[in-house]
Amino acid sequence: MKRIVVTGKSLSALEDVDDPRVAENYAMVKIHSAPMCTEFHRFLGGDTGPLGGHEAAGEVVEIGPRVNTVKPGDRVVVMPQSSCGVCDLCLSGDHIYCQNKKDPNAICGIETGTTTYAQYCVQQDWLLVPLPDDISYDHGSMACCGMGPAFNANHTMRVMPTDTVLVSGLGPVGLGTAAIALYRGARVLGLELNPYRAVLAREMGIEAVVDPTAADAVEQILELTDGKGVPKSVECSSAETAPDFLVKVAARRGMIATPGWGGSMNAREINAKGLTVYGCWHWNHQQDTQAMMGTIRGAKSLIDKMVTHTFPFSEVQQALETRAGNQCGKIVLHPWED
Repeated sequence: MKRIVVTGKSLSALEDVDDPRVAENYAMVKIHSAPMCTEFHRFLGGDTGPLGGHEAAGEVVEIGPRVNTVKPGDRVVVMPQSSCGVCDLCLSGDHIYCQNKKDPNAICGIETGTTTYAQYCVQQDWLLVPLPDDISYDHGSMACCGMGPAFNANHTMRVMPTDTVLVSGLGPVGLGTAAIALYRGARVLGLELNPYRAVLAREMGIEAVVDPTAADAVEQILELTDGKGVPKSVECSSAETAPDFLVKVAARRGMIATPGWGGSMNAREINAKGLTVYGCWHWNHQQDTQAMMGTIRGAKSLIDKMVTHTFPFSEVQQALETRAGNQCGKIVLHPWED
């Protein structure tokens, strides 16, 4: 099979390697759609070797002897990580927080197949979510980082048509968050520095995009909310100052969800406003698969705007350069296209 490798600083190529093998409860998936996430940082830094990838949708082509939830020919979304499957977190559907990860390389005796920037990957059967026939591979692959944390945030805060939602950072995760909030009928505001993404956000239906570094940024948000502040916010930028900014503009008794990984919050102001803060890394695929697939199905026109580029594997260099340049929304790779 072919997989993506970093060959030098801002340089990439395709490498021919052995197909992975399956064992125990692992299945092999032929990847049709592989969204890009933050792996471009390794590309820019010249950290040579296989480039990761943790998002995919595809078709099951081979199964191990203990697989009992999927079969060859099944269309699936590949969940990230390889968790233990037996702890309370895994059994409840929150596998992303598992503290006892499995090692697919050791179990399957492989050196390939654990990343999704490749033509095949392996994953445990219970971490392969069924993909309905009426949802395309590109759309279904958004159930990973594209709309996974976003779904968790909107679902946890019970976003509804009467809400105003502020999304901090309108990169791929933020655009996914906005798409779901818009699909739920909410009024959506955004915080973004990148002009390309600000324009894209407005085209998707975000009412106003504010530059968070502007001297009057707090005042602009308060003016947009009649001086009351924002009832529901989602931090997707991972910027150091972003979480505390959301605390400043939050309404009394408001909610903040944080898929982002940066910065800190003012605990005194959180307490003074009576805010609720949620950590939203991934979504619960045991309880919410139907709701997630229904959201993807209903929001497909917004997904089509959010996914600004697709590339075949043969154009991986251009794909990584585009992602690194941030003049894009979500990018999807197609491993089997020339």
